[in-house]
Amino acid sequence: MLKKSVAMFAIASLVLTASCKKENAALRIDDETAKKAEIAHAESGNLPVAKFDTMDHDFGTISEGDKVHYTYKVSNAGTADLIISEVKPSCGCTVPDYTKTPIKPGESGEIAVTFDSTGKSGSQQKTVTVTLNTEKATETLKFSANITPKAGGVGVIPAPSK
Repeated sequence: MLKKSVAMFAIASLVLTASCKKENAALRIDDETAKKAEIAHAESGNLPVAKFDTMDHDFGTISEGDKVHYTYKVSNAGTADLIISEVKPSCGCTVPDYTKTPIKPGESGEIAVTFDSTGKSGSQQKTVTVTLNTEKATETLKFSANITPKAGGVGVIPAPSK
């Protein structure tokens, strides 16, 4: 009876071990297959390549409450359609708009940002994360501004009343 229990335990252990190894092997195969596909895709040259005119913009000195606008230009230097799937600003004070149709090889698109400086003062640095169908997958655009507060606005301490 003891031999039978030990044998059953050994068989159960082998089955569990084999199924765990099979799961891990399946995961590895999927990862390897995905990596091979990615390499083959890259080697075939059928990738979009995003080229930005600039990735950093300085609005200079602006007044608190100003809404300023800048448009980043992106061109497709690759051999497949470039698709911008998401543009996410680092804060709610920035509103993006972007080309939502595929950008053909050799063509250009835009990513426009509007920055609202209401309630801000001093040096501000913001980012906009762009998700693309490129090998890198994301790009980070940056902009900055030096904001002069309004009289009686943010950063100004009122004089004590007498």
